[in-house]
Amino acid sequence: MAKHGTFFWSELNTGDVEKAKAFFGQTIGWTFATMPNGDPNYWIAFNDGVPQAGIVPLSMFAPPGAPPHWFSYLAVDDVDKRLEALITAGGVILRAPFDVPDVGRIAIVQDPTGAPMGWMTPVERG
Repeated sequence: MAKHGTFFWSELNTGDVEKAKAFFGQTIGWTFATMPNGDPNYWIAFNDGVPQAGIVPLSMFAPPGAPPHWFSYLAVDDVDKRLEALITAGGVILRAPFDVPDVGRIAIVQDPTGAPMGWMTPVERG
């Protein structure tokens, strides 16, 4: 399992997915495939066959008017339990916890400085 408190996943939210794929393929050598569930809007970037990041249309998760950006997810041991500490410490829950099959349980949060990020308890891989 991913170690608690470490960065686990990043997503590029962009207005031009194909341009981003071409760029990272050419410069970094990443290859790409859609999510195993067949979602044509979510691309997984691979480095030597190992998943590295997601690439999504800007409109999929970002609020209207948001510029292209990378979004990070932090691995936590128990999303629901950790949200109690987040609120006590001055954070805000932007999106309540939800489950993504074969991925994990995720909440979108904001720290007290206003920076958003995802917290997730990843599915254990065997």
